[in-house]
Amino acid sequence: MLATAPETAPRNRLLAALPAEDLARLRPKLKLVELELRQNLAVSEQRIEHVYFFETGWASVLAPLDDGDSAEVGLAGVEGMASWPVSLGDDIAEFEVMVQCAGTAWRLTTADFRDALEASAALRDLMLRFLLTQHSQIAWTAACNGRHNIEQRLARWLLMAHDRSEGETFPITHEFLSMMLGVRRAGVTVAAGSLQRAGMIRYGGGRMTITDRPGLEASCCECYSSARRAQERLFRPQAGATGADRQGSSSPP
Repeated sequence: MLATAPETAPRNRLLAALPAEDLARLRPKLKLVELELRQNLAVSEQRIEHVYFFETGWASVLAPLDDGDSAEVGLAGVEGMASWPVSLGDDIAEFEVMVQCAGTAWRLTTADFRDALEASAALRDLMLRFLLTQHSQIAWTAACNGRHNIEQRLARWLLMAHDRSEGETFPITHEFLSMMLGVRRAGVTVAAGSLQRAGMIRYGGGRMTITDRPGLEASCCECYSSARRAQERLFRPQAGATGADRQGSSSPP
């Protein structure tokens, strides 16, 4: 699937927050592409050729380790984009970006994105705000992984994934959850089993369903709500009226 941007408003919060004239200049360069599960949008130490503004689905930002494993340091979905280091003038990826939930995104070449940044003060300001939200998310992820137990960390991750999903169910395996949380698979199994017995989730066949979000929020640590409040505070001037995603349509816990 490959299409130019339609005249209807994009669901992506960054694009939707642009002034009409800035978005109009950008539209001819945007291409709608399908994102496949486990697709790499950026590879560590390789040149970044495109940036992606998510319409549906979401991706994990992964830090590659010398032993071959990876640790997740962030998530991005309809509220954001992939390959954001280009905003800071770097076109070599430090982290891997992998699609965790298939969907669609508006793709833009790195060169066209840089031209757009030079031409639009609004886009530059918006990207700085988005980078602050990424910094906040990464910082709270580090704090959570260093101080909280596996069940709390799993609850935080599930809430972040649920925020970026179209419905209550999304694909995930124990293997990937262990990689995302940086813990042994056995630890994920125990934590997921505890949440399932409490009626907060239903898991099986590589699919996760959130059945009691309020309960999940109550069992989570403060790291989820703190990062989410920071994102909403930073995005409210640009995207408060879009209602484009779950995060924009409900108040943070």
